Amino acid sequence: MDPNKHDLLFERFVSASRGEPPDIDIDFEHERREEVIQHLYERYGRERAALCGTVIRYRPKSALREVGGLSEDVTARLARASWGGGGEGSLADLAQGKGLDLADPRLATTLELAGEILDFPRHTATHVGGFVITRGALTELAVVGNAAMEGRTVLEWDKDDIDALGILKVDVLALGMLSCLRWSFDLLRRHGGPDHDLASLPRECAETYAMLRRADSVGVFQVESRAQMNMLPRLRPATFYDLVVEVAIVRPGPIAGDLVHPYLRRKAGEEPVSFPSPSPQHGPADELERVLGKTLGVPLFQEQVMRVAIVAAGFTPDEADQLRRAMATFKLTGGVARYRERLVAGMVRRGYEAAFAEQIFAQIEGFGSYGFPESHAASFAHLVYASSWIKRHHPAVFTCALLNSQPMGFYAPAQLVRDAREHGVLVRPVDVNASDWNSTLEAERESRGGLALRLGLRLVTGLPEAEAQALLRARRARNGAPFASVEDAAIRAGVGRRALEALAAANVFGATGTLRRRAVWDAAVAASGPQQLPLFAVAQDTAAAAMAASAPLMDEPEAALPPQGEGEEVVDDYRATGLTLGRHPMAILRPNLDRLGLGDTRQLGGLRPGARVRLPGIVLLRQRPGTSKGVVFLTVEDEFGVGNLVVFAAIAERDRPALLSARLLVAEGKVERVSEHVEVPVNHLIVARLIDRSDLLDGLSQAEQGGEWAERALGRADEVRRPEPGSRRPKLPPSRDFQ
Repeated sequence: MDPNKHDLLFERFVSASRGEPPDIDIDFEHERREEVIQHLYERYGRERAALCGTVIRYRPKSALREVGGLSEDVTARLARASWGGGGEGSLADLAQGKGLDLADPRLATTLELAGEILDFPRHTATHVGGFVITRGALTELAVVGNAAMEGRTVLEWDKDDIDALGILKVDVLALGMLSCLRWSFDLLRRHGGPDHDLASLPRECAETYAMLRRADSVGVFQVESRAQMNMLPRLRPATFYDLVVEVAIVRPGPIAGDLVHPYLRRKAGEEPVSFPSPSPQHGPADELERVLGKTLGVPLFQEQVMRVAIVAAGFTPDEADQLRRAMATFKLTGGVARYRERLVAGMVRRGYEAAFAEQIFAQIEGFGSYGFPESHAASFAHLVYASSWIKRHHPAVFTCALLNSQPMGFYAPAQLVRDAREHGVLVRPVDVNASDWNSTLEAERESRGGLALRLGLRLVTGLPEAEAQALLRARRARNGAPFASVEDAAIRAGVGRRALEALAAANVFGATGTLRRRAVWDAAVAASGPQQLPLFAVAQDTAAAAMAASAPLMDEPEAALPPQGEGEEVVDDYRATGLTLGRHPMAILRPNLDRLGLGDTRQLGGLRPGARVRLPGIVLLRQRPGTSKGVVFLTVEDEFGVGNLVVFAAIAERDRPALLSARLLVAEGKVERVSEHVEVPVNHLIVARLIDRSDLLDGLSQAEQGGEWAERALGRADEVRRPEPGSRRPKLPPSRDFQ
């Protein structure tokens, strides 16, 4: 982003009084960030460059498992009752909520010991992206060791130690959307579309902004969360700067500073936009308008807070930077408070009213909960626009790119594929004779944009990429000759038993005429047969000869396998690929749901506000923002769409087991709707009661009890099942899409 074009404050990055390195954050494609990290090692040497460490602390789940003393099933029950990142009530409350006897001595001792180590350092891990570079030998200052990930070395000091010592740290960060956009541009060129990159996309597309105003933003960078989707119809973006505001306004700082509603009221014309002025002898009357004019008199960005301090209170640029730093560490040090007298007195001395000065300070103090820099917001808004434009004009390309860039974003592949189908994209299943490792596009007149989406082998659970590539090489080796059967694929590709069974479970042999159950049976038989071709078959180099040479002496009667029911097919789809192209599970259960008097998501938009609803749905996301005062936001899904649920703290505590554990949830409550000054109505269900009805999922498949398969529908942003930091090592660097 051009800082001159967007009038960005230079002192936000470099200040003459700092006497320390500048603040440098760089985002790279999350699939290629490792290349950058290895380049830095090669460029500066491992004796001068290393990733800094980070301290992993005990959370409720890890503390309970560390202490032990309970049976595995009881420990697992307690762990599942804990919110993913902690921050809930006491461990005793968790145990009581699961119906455990607090008087039991073993349980009481375990809870006491686990409580003692909560938030205590557990181990050091590798920082997500902080790369330390020194002029001299770093190994002479601190211990540098091998990280858990191959090819990386890590410093034992964490980022706070690095800051205190004034050592250069460059944050080499990963952004999944950059990978997605690269995929998108490549796919467009490959399939005869326009040759674009981030710099050449058409600007200010009215159709793109109209799509965003409807909150049609699944998969779009930064604005796909439920909070952002609720904000889009209210903010009604029509220009690029509206997107800059959209990115920044749904953040803890503006929310805690009570800045969101004043901005929305002013943008909707419900509240006049005014700019108090200083005394004539102290400055021009429009000095605040110059700073806050773009945001209608409401400070939304860190740079604006710094400029208000400089312009209205007489701070020097260096003092304003110190104020920014105090905001960044407010939660730890409370450092903003010491600037109160300086700022208020400075504004009053220059002619501003004391009440207005106090209001400005209160807003600044709210930024202690994290306010977004305008520079970051502008850069992110550029990616918001780019991803929105591709989604609006090339939905098949966009979904294909999203699937090939996983893991990233808020939603699981099931929701991304569903959204694509709702936008007119024809989606074809994983096929042993048509799919590549990645998802691909195929010409199809009946699909929107003339391109159908073919799901890739990478979606098959339990299939290693090496085995999939062996399958593709075997397919190409005979001029693309299709596999005729499971056995043909086993012999030609030489894949192992687990890979063959994973492929069969995913129903990839359907196009050969072999249905899933038969394919699973055949996979077990083929994998248990001879692993090498017979001598003469090798000489003839034909799979047919190999199968003939290894044929049994006596014909074995074909096993009579019962056909799968529709519900079993859906369950197996989710277990094998994380999604289904068949009917939605809730559509299959709908007759039972109707008999129970339960509604559906269409009622949220059809009933009058205040009407009571009993809404069932498969759980997609559970989120509890730090600024929500214990309120939990749920997203559930049925065959008609999604429903947004608001669960206040008292209800969340009372119905905690259902909230944390249910795969299929019934929410009883009343409809709430915002329909004034919005592009489209914003609907919620204010929950009065939560009921766990995961047992209804048992009706889909007798072989699968408890509905565990439905966990595959959970979005990546679900905060209950999100793993604890440092608890596992992902194959790809984590994405920054939520920051």
